[in-house]
Amino acid sequence: MSTTFQPTRLVGAIAIAMGFSSPAFAQEQTTDKIASLDTIVVTASKTPESIKNVPARITVIDERTIEQSPIADLPNLLAREAAANVVQLGGYGQQTSIFLRGTNSNQTLVLLDGVRLNTATTGAASLPFLDTTGLQRIEVLKGPASVLYGTDAIGGVVQLISKTPEKTSAFVTGEMGEHNTYKAIVGADLAENGFYTQIRGQRLETDGTIIKEVANAERAPYDQKGYSTKVGYDSNRVATSVDFSQNEGNSTYDNFGTMTSQDFKNQSINLKGRVSINEQFDIHARLSQFKDDLDQVDSPSFVHSTTEEAELYTVYNLAKYQNILVGATFRNTDAKTASIKEDVDSTGYYIQHQYNDHGFNTQVGVRVEDNEKFGTHTVAQGGIRYQLLPLTSIYTNIGSAFKAPTFNDMYGWGGNPDLKPEESISYEIGIDQKFNYGINAGLSAFVTKVDDLINSDPVTYQMVNIDKAKIEGAESYIKWQGDNLYTNLGYSYVRAKDKKTDEDLSRRPRQSVSLTAGWTDEQYTFSTTMLANDDYDNTAFDDVQIPGHFRVDMHGQYKVNKNVDVFANIQNVGDSKYRTAYGSGGYYINGGRLASAGVTFRY
Repeated sequence: MSTTFQPTRLVGAIAIAMGFSSPAFAQEQTTDKIASLDTIVVTASKTPESIKNVPARITVIDERTIEQSPIADLPNLLAREAAANVVQLGGYGQQTSIFLRGTNSNQTLVLLDGVRLNTATTGAASLPFLDTTGLQRIEVLKGPASVLYGTDAIGGVVQLISKTPEKTSAFVTGEMGEHNTYKAIVGADLAENGFYTQIRGQRLETDGTIIKEVANAERAPYDQKGYSTKVGYDSNRVATSVDFSQNEGNSTYDNFGTMTSQDFKNQSINLKGRVSINEQFDIHARLSQFKDDLDQVDSPSFVHSTTEEAELYTVYNLAKYQNILVGATFRNTDAKTASIKEDVDSTGYYIQHQYNDHGFNTQVGVRVEDNEKFGTHTVAQGGIRYQLLPLTSIYTNIGSAFKAPTFNDMYGWGGNPDLKPEESISYEIGIDQKFNYGINAGLSAFVTKVDDLINSDPVTYQMVNIDKAKIEGAESYIKWQGDNLYTNLGYSYVRAKDKKTDEDLSRRPRQSVSLTAGWTDEQYTFSTTMLANDDYDNTAFDDVQIPGHFRVDMHGQYKVNKNVDVFANIQNVGDSKYRTAYGSGGYYINGGRLASAGVTFRY
């Protein structure tokens, strides 16, 4: 990028916008509240339910947090979750892994409105290339979820949930920051009598930052653009929608010590429908396709992955307080690289029962998965939450999960088509307590055992099922919501170890802390988030320690009137370029500080 960052232009635009401030606006608005224990979630059971009834731990990154900085990418948003260690090899567009509750980076399933985003080659989602424009919230379900979602959900599920238009409106947002970083978003919604249409377009450009701690290090620029659209109809008896999104761009990265670049493109198509036969019986259907393509600029290498799914499930309300969900999913995963050209069919059948009455909330389910490569696999899960006292609830759950071998595992270098799925069993217990003065707190403990981990044999270098892991951990949180002030503190301890050697697994810090404090009223929002991690091992083969780090982010927003918002953000206030991983003769480092400011005009 050749354009020079000129902050004086943005300051002038903000000053002009503030000139439209309306004193009456403050009296017309109501205070936004942070996500509470009454938040409605869908990931835990595929049906809407209050988060306080879920017999598991689930965290919600709400719309306000997502919109505080359009420049913030998905890895930065997920890093706010203390139970997730997000390792990024540099700044924008760099390879990113998420280690949720100590599990492996490809043992967390990532969804967009139910569409599977994990690729067929690596088994993980391309987190840095997923745009957050148009998201209503992000739900992070911690713990096994293979009963409802099949493979990859050993550590949990991260589901991106997009907005559905509720009124006719339009907006444009512009943000500019350090390192010649710019993002622009435009959107429009139409909604009337149950019909709605939505369209979004966005563009991000940055000169990037130095991503490696080596001599003569170069910056890694990143460019990304995309659009999305949604058309649908929603009523009590019937609902249908078609979603389409596409993102593409170019990312420069370190390739074994040499800076190179790749073009990326991901595309999602999602057709959903619901028919309510009567008050007791609903039928849901979904057809989806997700394509994730990477093409190297300086070589003919490429990785193309496509996942197609058809899902049908019914929800039958047996009585006022219980229901049965029965469903089936057909999936085809296809991958093409220079050395791989394969596809696999898989069909899953699942049933789940829920009960909610007299302080009891239960969820029990089983799934049978038939995969043409690894055969039939069965998993089960059960959980219960009990309202012990008016302000105290306890819960416990047990569940098994699995992860099918990826195409890289089976057909890549050292591949083995006879691999078995990785299997896990998890146990969890927890308590949630409400106190006076808007204080809520919770504590939980969990154990996960994983068998048949897929790794390279140190002698033959072939992929085999040789490893076993045991993960023990605990989480706690405390939240306080006042009239305007609020705080949210999360803490996670996890010990993920190889059962054979008793050594810690790589890239899993034992302790992580996340603290957010802020003020919000009719016109002003201020917040500060502090993140801290322990040090951790880099890999199982290199005697390299990655130091722990401490980071502070800040956000401020001013509602000039009902049509204009201005905002400013500082990611990593201290500009600490902490190490994130080690490879190819050097340490990868984060992008340092990114200060930015922007304005949103709404209609």
